[in-house]
Amino acid sequence: MGKTWQELLALGTAYLDGKGVPDASVAMELLMARLLKCGRGFLSPHLAAVPEERLVAALRRGMARLAAGEPVQYVLGEWDFRSLTLSCDRRALIPRPETEELVTRVLSFARTCKNPRPFVVDVGTGSGCIILSLASEMPDGIFLGIDISADAISLASENAARCGLAEKVKFAVADGLDDFDEPETIDMLVSNPPYVPTAECAALDPRIRNFEPMNALDGGRDGLDFYDRLIGDALNVLRPGGGVFFEIGDGQGTALQKRLFDAGFDGIRIEQDYAGHDRYASATLRS
Repeated sequence: MGKTWQELLALGTAYLDGKGVPDASVAMELLMARLLKCGRGFLSPHLAAVPEERLVAALRRGMARLAAGEPVQYVLGEWDFRSLTLSCDRRALIPRPETEELVTRVLSFARTCKNPRPFVVDVGTGSGCIILSLASEMPDGIFLGIDISADAISLASENAARCGLAEKVKFAVADGLDDFDEPETIDMLVSNPPYVPTAECAALDPRIRNFEPMNALDGGRDGLDFYDRLIGDALNVLRPGGGVFFEIGDGQGTALQKRLFDAGFDGIRIEQDYAGHDRYASATLRS
């Protein structure tokens, strides 16, 4: 007789732990939940059962990928972000909890926006997690996600269809905001751009460095290259009183505050994440 799910969980956890996989027991539970088509919190009723061999084979394939260093999100092929479940693969960065809080800040600003149908643009949209969440949680608006990577836009478009938002959110391959010809058209500009200094990229966790797209991580010499460009573009495309919202790297807050002030922004806020690290910069364009 084959092993039960409970036995496989114990054996798999020990194996992955020996391979240095972080939170090995959680990773195993997530793999099992995916195969059983249930939430991780609903595994208990299944643990005494002996799975079919095809499921055991699929579990082993997933474990092999984890042992090779691949992030569990990519192995699963999907990941939750706020209220959405998104497809997740190597075409874009893994959606992270810190970025969920960036969405919260945009939503708070949206409630004060004078435009009843604000135009919101997400630059470097990746999987589409930010702009899709905004579209799903805002009562109305015009939503656009852009990215220089055609692969990322393909993934974001798939996620829009998956979430029933394909008619509400549009995506385009674009290098920043160069294609916006009309000034003062955007109410909210949001971005989680590359912000890791180039010299630090080689020291990133191998699960990040070897699997997630480097063009979504490398922010240039000081990690601020993309902010300089975004702030300059915002001056042209934002309506007076419009808001910018950035995810930033730890220790970049002071530099971003100065850049935003010098460019003509008010209400500048540098906020920390739950770990106390600089993580969010926001401001409004002076009227």
